[in-house]
Amino acid sequence: MAKAPVRVAVTGAAGQIGYSLLFRIASGEMLGKDQPVILQLLDLPQAQKAVKGVMMELEDCAFPLLAGMIATDDPNVAFKDAQVCLLVGARPRGPGMERKDLLTENAKIFTVQGAAIGQHAAPDVKVLVVGNPCNTNAYIAKEIAVKYGRVSAKNFTGMLRLDHNRALSQLAGKTGREVSSLKNLVVWGNHSPTMYADYRFTTSNGDKVPALVNDEAWNRDVFLPTVGKRGAAIIEARGLSSAASAANAAIDHIRDWVLGSNGEWVTMGIPSDGSYGIPEGIIYGFPVTTENGEYKIVQGLEIDQFSRERMTHTLNELLEERDGVKDLLA
Repeated sequence: MAKAPVRVAVTGAAGQIGYSLLFRIASGEMLGKDQPVILQLLDLPQAQKAVKGVMMELEDCAFPLLAGMIATDDPNVAFKDAQVCLLVGARPRGPGMERKDLLTENAKIFTVQGAAIGQHAAPDVKVLVVGNPCNTNAYIAKEIAVKYGRVSAKNFTGMLRLDHNRALSQLAGKTGREVSSLKNLVVWGNHSPTMYADYRFTTSNGDKVPALVNDEAWNRDVFLPTVGKRGAAIIEARGLSSAASAANAAIDHIRDWVLGSNGEWVTMGIPSDGSYGIPEGIIYGFPVTTENGEYKIVQGLEIDQFSRERMTHTLNELLEERDGVKDLLA
């Protein structure tokens, strides 16, 4: 018997990441090859013509799993009964824009979207914020949405999976091992250059990756800066942001959340429950396993002095961002 379609809302649908994302969702790569989807596409009024063009292309692919589509500039329509929300659209940082101004502009977007999700989405909706600064944008949407008493705070997440995937690739290159062989990587904190990609627990075919690397200077001076600043390096190289790899990470994040990680560690930006000394409610990158649509933080990991310093550094940035939008959430 055919499954009922899942309603997937995508914001910024006419943008680069949206264009890289929608065809993969419609093909079944995110929710499974037997799961029909209905796409609910949100973008600005001036982008509606472009969204219609994307919808024409989606139609022309004749995806068997694409059960329907709508395009709208109204968040209340886009998030109506949505079971998965991918919040991709955000205000990018412009020339001369201070970080405080960026936070304020994005707060305007994510308070509105959070309210619409809180009032109109499915009660068990799963939300992934891709638009940067994604941790704090997710925090804003969560804080507003839960005020309506319908949706769960734990289901608002930020995308640390791109940092996770970037770190895996760098480790594979350094060790000469296949990416698929690398297990138990962690990325702590904020999706920003302050994130802490931690391979102290990572293994490859039973071998300990720290022993394979055996180069603390590389970890500190090459690995962490490369992963943390990869987005800027891509913009410098191609003149555009990392849209395809961001879309790929979003697919990975939702797929593992919904279908399960089969016991493997993945990184998700989630509301802290106080684990590892991270204040409750902050959207912070943690190692998790996922099963039956739920995530569970990997507990009991030893935190050495260097790791604690890095984890605190990225936490402080998140606390500063939270304080910067506090008045807007009142």
